Amino acid sequence: MIRLFVALRPPPAIRQSLLDIMEGVPAARWQDDDDLHVTLRFIGEVERPVAEDIAVALSQVGAPVPSVSLTGVGRFEKRGRTDTLWAGVTPHGALAALHRKVDQACVRAGLAPEHRAYLPHITVARLARSAGVGFAIDEWLATHAALSSAPFPLPHLVLYQSHIGRDGATYEPVARSALGVAGGT
Repeated sequence: MIRLFVALRPPPAIRQSLLDIMEGVPAARWQDDDDLHVTLRFIGEVERPVAEDIAVALSQVGAPVPSVSLTGVGRFEKRGRTDTLWAGVTPHGALAALHRKVDQACVRAGLAPEHRAYLPHITVARLARSAGVGFAIDEWLATHAALSSAPFPLPHLVLYQSHIGRDGATYEPVARSALGVAGGT
């Protein structure tokens, strides 16, 4: 079984601007440059033949290249505690439309449709359950609330394999498809 997700990879200058804000929260596991992406669809564990079908279906997705900007920061919480820090990505419309097309391609490849709400973002840190750094998180969110960037393109769909290890996940690109070209979706 292999664990997969579909994402868009920001350009180097945007990734560097995100790396520059990754400090100030003790016990945060900050993302590496290789880990920075905008998830479009989490797939989970599938058998290799299904992964191959997904790669083919994604290669047929036709959509314009989305142009987005970094816009602010935020957090995700589980059971009342922050477990993820993220940078916002807007506008949501083009990404939401692309998310739907990617989901349709995954359904054609045999997966169940995605039912979770879609919020475009780039994860910058994960926090352990025992982090207990509420004040530092609030300070980090306030310090970086005005995060912004010039618009930038996200020209490729990337199918990633996620390897879960003791120190968290690492991501390996396994297929890449250009957007902005005619496709089957």
